[in-house]
Amino acid sequence: MNRAASASFAPGPLVLAGLIVVAALSRLLPHPPNFSPVEAVALFGGAYFASRRWSLLVPLAAMLLSDLALGLIHGGLYLDYFTSAGFWLQYACIALLTVFGFGLRGRVGGARVLAYSLAGSSIFFLVTNFGAWLGSPMYPQTAGGLASAYLAGIPFFQWTVLGTLFYAALLFGGFALLRERMPALRAQTV
Repeated sequence: MNRAASASFAPGPLVLAGLIVVAALSRLLPHPPNFSPVEAVALFGGAYFASRRWSLLVPLAAMLLSDLALGLIHGGLYLDYFTSAGFWLQYACIALLTVFGFGLRGRVGGARVLAYSLAGSSIFFLVTNFGAWLGSPMYPQTAGGLASAYLAGIPFFQWTVLGTLFYAALLFGGFALLRERMPALRAQTV
């Protein structure tokens, strides 16, 4: 690479994308149900990508890549997931949480990331369990059926929260460490 090209190269977006893709692919490792990076990846992308377009596209593409890999590994019922309403609701929720993460721009700190992670986990729980009620013959389309869908999701919610907190600590904390060592990453958003 020539000197002019190397001077104009900005590693920030590639570092962010790399962190997000690695976190998303960690879903391929054994883990408790719902202990995943989904919410943290969305918040992280929203907080740090300077381009709003990239902040939405990268987390969605990374999650799609991990879903495709899971579909290839597990086949069967997992492949059916791609045609379900739950798939679309989950991806809409990722986009929503990425936009929610815009509120962290320039204001990332431990307490704020904790609050956004807890709120993001709650939003994800509310939206996806509503979708489970709406799209499943397992739950009657009544207030009681909706309550049943939310009650059935409670045991998984603890893992959603723990996964979000774990991955938020890794992503936001890891990026903070990288920023200390790489001056090119020190801008508010990259």
